[in-house]
Amino acid sequence: MKHLFAILLFACALTSCSEYQKVLKSEDIALKFKVGDSLFQQGKYEKANRLFAQIVPKYKGKPQAQKLMYLYSKSFFEMKDYYVSGYQFERFVASYPKSEKKEEAAFLSAKSYYMLSPRYSKDQKETRDAIGKLQDFINLYPNSQYLSETNKLIKELDYKLEKKAFEIAKQYDHISDYKASIKSFDNFIYEFPGSALREDALFFRLDAAYKLAINSVELKRTNAGIVKLKKVRLLQAKEYFDVFKKAYANSKYIADAEDMFETINKELETYSVKS
Repeated sequence: MKHLFAILLFACALTSCSEYQKVLKSEDIALKFKVGDSLFQQGKYEKANRLFAQIVPKYKGKPQAQKLMYLYSKSFFEMKDYYVSGYQFERFVASYPKSEKKEEAAFLSAKSYYMLSPRYSKDQKETRDAIGKLQDFINLYPNSQYLSETNKLIKELDYKLEKKAFEIAKQYDHISDYKASIKSFDNFIYEFPGSALREDALFFRLDAAYKLAINSVELKRTNAGIVKLKKVRLLQAKEYFDVFKKAYANSKYIADAEDMFETINKELETYSVKS
């Protein structure tokens, strides 16, 4: 009985495949639209997409073209071909500005760009593009039903940019390029004032400044004369400690920060003695 059932299933699948191939080869565009629509509703997006691709040019200017273009664009989105879905949805919005699907299409176009954003360790051009597209959507539809999701997507992308910038700054610290690390953390703190990584950034900036100061040469000759370089750097590190403690007095890093502060003060005391 099981064997017979398997044969029937195979025969059914074979017939279905055969029927689909017949529709693909057919010249009847109405039939292709009908079958494609049915396949789309069943979640068979790749098969539907193949049929839609054949008839899109032939439906140009026809009443059914709007529905076809929506389904065609959505099939790419469901197939995870986000480069094409983003582009096709943009075309849909431009072609059918009065469509009831316009807002959804605009959102899915922007979301397609979001889906193309890579992990934070990669180049973030696509992430910035996606933020721009999502922000454009909010500007056009400030009261959209998709507003909450759009804001959530932007927040995720913003964090990715923050994480990228933060890790670059930490990498400079890791290779002992403390000047570059401090500059990178300065930029991070300025560019992302509300970041969830702000506490970490302020601490690691202090850490880099501390290491730079402690390992610094005493004096440096400049055009303006001899500069007490180590003292200047110690004072800068002390300022960074003050900023950090003022913002995060109960930080998980506070004990390490205060140890640095104590060492900095001891080093600065030597200059008082020398004076």
